[in-house]
Amino acid sequence: MRLKWLGHASWKIKTENMTIYIDPYQGEYDEKADLVLSTHSHTDHCEPSKVNAVRGADTVVVAPKDCATKIGSPVKSLKPGEKASFGEVEVEAVEAYNVKRFRSPGVPFHPKGLGVGYLVRVEGKTVYHVGDSGFIPEMRDMEGVDLLLIPSGGTYTMDNEDAAEATVTIRPRKAIPMHIWDTDPGEFRKNVEAVSDVQVVILRPGDTYEL
Repeated sequence: MRLKWLGHASWKIKTENMTIYIDPYQGEYDEKADLVLSTHSHTDHCEPSKVNAVRGADTVVVAPKDCATKIGSPVKSLKPGEKASFGEVEVEAVEAYNVKRFRSPGVPFHPKGLGVGYLVRVEGKTVYHVGDSGFIPEMRDMEGVDLLLIPSGGTYTMDNEDAAEATVTIRPRKAIPMHIWDTDPGEFRKNVEAVSDVQVVILRPGDTYEL
C-alpha cells in the first residue's frame, strides 16, 4: 500500500483496489474515496468540504455519530473494540483521549468518548492511526502494528516525549509522527530509536511512503 501524508492528521491510503482517506482536512482531495475514516468531529479531523469532495455514490464514511450532523449525511460509527469490513479492508476502532492535555482544570481537550483511533488492516498489514490522544493505558495492549501514525505536536495531543514513550510501548515496525505543529520530529525520532528498534520515518506534507 502507499500512504500520502496530506498534512496535520490527514492521510490518503492507496491499496491495490481501494482509496482511503483518514481525517480529511489538509492537502489535496483529488480522487473519489471508497472509504473515509474520521477519528472525531473537530473540524481539523472532519472537514465537511473535504469529506464531500471525495464522497461518491458508494463511499462509506466511518466516524463518530456527531460527525454526521457536521457533514450533513449519515456515517457508520464504530465504538472502541468494534470492527467492520469494507471490501478487502478491516477497520477496528480503539480508544483515543487525553490524560494530560486540558482545556481548563479537569476538562480535557479530547475526553474519553469523544473520538477514536483506527486500526486499518489490509494487504496483510496493520496501520494504527492514533487520532487525537495521549499516551493511554490501552496502548500497552496493542500488538502487531506495522505502521504507527502518531501525533507528537503537544498542546492537544502527545508531545515528542510522550509520543516516543507510547511508540516504544506499542512496538510497531515503523512509526511516522504527524499533527506536529511547529515542533521538531527529529526529537521524536531520536528518543524512539535510542531505546528501541522501531524505525521512525519523517515525512513532509505531500510526501508518500510505501509500506
